[in-house]
Amino acid sequence: MTEISLFSAFVMGLIGSGHCLVMCGGIASSLQLAQTKQSPFVTALLYNLGRLGSYMVAGALVAGLGAAFAKQSTLFANILNVLSGVFMLLVGIYVMRLAATLNWLEKAGKWLLWQRLVQLNKYLLPIDSKVKALAYGALWGWLPCGLVYSALTWSLQASSSLSGALTMAAFALGTFPAMLAVGQTAQLLNTFLNHKATRIALGNIFIWYGFYLLIIATDKLVH
Repeated sequence: MTEISLFSAFVMGLIGSGHCLVMCGGIASSLQLAQTKQSPFVTALLYNLGRLGSYMVAGALVAGLGAAFAKQSTLFANILNVLSGVFMLLVGIYVMRLAATLNWLEKAGKWLLWQRLVQLNKYLLPIDSKVKALAYGALWGWLPCGLVYSALTWSLQASSSLSGALTMAAFALGTFPAMLAVGQTAQLLNTFLNHKATRIALGNIFIWYGFYLLIIATDKLVH
């Protein structure tokens, strides 16, 4: 795992955080159920740390699986590289909202996992302690999200479980600025990130990076 790869994952989380605000906007209201003696910022921070923890677990599991198969087949490793490029293209289109290219993936995640996990919500509300805030974030870290699943394709081709976990940690940290913003700052950031021009600009970054990954992956397949 190189520093460039970790930085790329961080940037992916940063420029995709507008989507995070849309997906997780309703959670902000749930966090308001915390007792007034508990700082809203601390609650939000713990929630996001819990989310980061879940991302790291998912990254470690996926990377471990991918590394095991990649060791058996060079072709499989190259296919994973192609898959990463394809998903970057899908994310770009998704962020620009030109087409619901990742909805099928989110629906699959909801059917396979989320409809069962979400039932644990009742044990965590109201969020009246730091432990509950952390656990709530860890639970919602498994919310079906096309952007997260796309980041996991990078973890899938990581060399080890640790590398996969670090990739997803970098991605999660990229979403922190938007997710931790409060009040007027959050409103302004949400407006900016979800403005049509911003979405098109950020979506193009994903698309061009996707083409870059595909060129590299194709070259490896040919040679």
